[in-house]
Amino acid sequence: MTTALTGRIVAVTGGAHGIGREIARLLAEAGARVAIGDRDVEAAEKTARELPGTVRALPLDVTDTGSFRRFLAEVTDAWGPLDVLVNNAGVMWVGSFDDEPEPATERMLAVNMHGVIRGVRLAAPDMRARGTGHIVTIASAAAKLAPPGESTYAATKHGVLGYLTGVREELRGSGVHVSVIMPGVVDTELAVGTDSGATARLQPRDVAAAVVDVLHRPRFEITLPASIGLLVRVTGLLPQSLRDRLLRRTVPNQVKALQGSNTREGYEHRALADSTDPRTTR
Repeated sequence: MTTALTGRIVAVTGGAHGIGREIARLLAEAGARVAIGDRDVEAAEKTARELPGTVRALPLDVTDTGSFRRFLAEVTDAWGPLDVLVNNAGVMWVGSFDDEPEPATERMLAVNMHGVIRGVRLAAPDMRARGTGHIVTIASAAAKLAPPGESTYAATKHGVLGYLTGVREELRGSGVHVSVIMPGVVDTELAVGTDSGATARLQPRDVAAAVVDVLHRPRFEITLPASIGLLVRVTGLLPQSLRDRLLRRTVPNQVKALQGSNTREGYEHRALADSTDPRTTR
């Protein structure tokens, strides 16, 4: 099944930087009308000016239902009914589970998991009523694996995958597609200082290209690279002792990777702080 992107109306959360910016770029280049929502409105506006095609920047805090509802309403008021929602916004604290600050835990749950749930609840009913639409969520390989040092982050991504699995079944036959893209470590500020393990570090454009591809050929689960999906399937067939040995060789240990390092302090201060402070953003 193929779907033309020309003229399609797309909303991308967390679209000012990194993966979100590249998703907006490739979709705009393909002819879609793209609205990027971000807490950092200045950066979003700068991105919108720099990207080709029809791109509009709007304020968005995915942890606030009113903000998310206003974001979607502004998109539909400007261009018409939403064709595609890309849930991209995400934050990550990395370190030993017992060192993780409570605000960091709460922030990851609020952005990474509840933000996705909120977006689906607000966008999917209208899509279902029209009999068409596509919700694409940028999750992580951590939805299938759980690297040491990313325990809560992995929990949010496992939660997103579980939630969307159920929602997809509820939307079966409605004309609304649900897709989850699960990349390994991507070269963005979110992953600064972390180890990519046995797979090469991806670029934001790799994830953006996967979004374009899944909009042309809808399917549910996409892992990047594909070898991660193979690893998950193979280890699932092994007894626990062999599974552990294989995963310890292939999945990065972020506690060890960041031991004695302060490279993530700047990012984590901005990304995991209170969303009411406009200076804190992904």
